Order: sequence, then structure tokens, then C-alpha cells
Amino acid sequence: MEDQNQSALPCRNELREKVIDAIANTMDLYGVNHSFGQLYGIMYFEDRPMTLEEMKTSMNMSKSNMSYAVRSLTESQMIYKLEEKQERKDLYWAETDFFRTFQNFFGAKLQREIDVMEESLQEAIPGLSKIILAEATLPEEREKALQDLHKLQHAERYYMWLQKFVDQLRNGAFYENA
Repeated sequence: MEDQNQSALPCRNELREKVIDAIANTMDLYGVNHSFGQLYGIMYFEDRPMTLEEMKTSMNMSKSNMSYAVRSLTESQMIYKLEEKQERKDLYWAETDFFRTFQNFFGAKLQREIDVMEESLQEAIPGLSKIILAEATLPEEREKALQDLHKLQHAERYYMWLQKFVDQLRNGAFYENA
């Protein structure tokens, strides 16, 4: 009777594989390489830190691709390099709190967007103002510069709002009760 009950149970490893594949597919939606998502999924289910060699073996990935995957996942704070080592090999641990991975991943991506755009806006807006105010500017060019300036001022307001959003995301304001 017990064998019949056991055979009716789903296989835990198959269920893990489905979730790992789903993690990889969803990360792919956000521009993360599918195999990097698989690596994160594998590490997510590990109850211990892993070495690069263990990751390489579990993924059947080249050493260079594995290094790139680990660097990418580390930069987005989805995995962490631990201070301790195992037989002089670096150890890595996956962040398993999806709230934290969301916070880290999207916080970093959005901050990068804000930084790139703010630098551009800080150069373009004063330049357009100079064109608009210059006596030598032709009326048609002044009008086009004014239109561009209004668009960029709107963009500037958006990026100020987005910075507040990122700050709140990083301090956990959106999922305090989750």
C-alpha cells in the first residue's frame, strides 16, 4: 500500500526542474541570459554554497561562460561571493528571498538608466536653453529647440520620480507587509 502511495507522488527533482526552468524563462524576459537564469535556479535550491567547479559541472558550461555568468549574477546581487573558501576555492551563495532579488536587480537596472539619462539631460537642457536665448538663432530653430526643451523637462520630471521610486524600492517600502 505504501509503494502505491509513493508512486503517485510527484518527483521532487522534476518539480525543482520545472521551477528552475520557469526562473530561467522569467529572467530571460528581463534581459538575463537563459543559462544564467538556470544557474541562479540551481543555486536557489542548494542549501549550501557552491564553488565555480560545482556550478560548471551542474550546468555543463565552459569555464569562461561560467565566470561570465557568476560575474553577472554577482553584479546584480542575485548571488554573493562569500569571504570563506573551500580548499582555496571561492564559494558563492544564492539570494533566496525573491523580494530582495527584485529589489537588487531592478534597483540596479533602474539606477543605471537614471544615471545615464540624467547625465545626458544635464548637458542637453542647458544647451537647448542657450540656443533658445541666443539672438542669432533663427525663429524656426528656436521653436524646435523649445519643443525639445519641453520634452526633456518632462523627461527630467519622470527621472526625478523614478529616482524616488528606486529609493523606495531599495529601502523596502513596497513590500513591508508582503
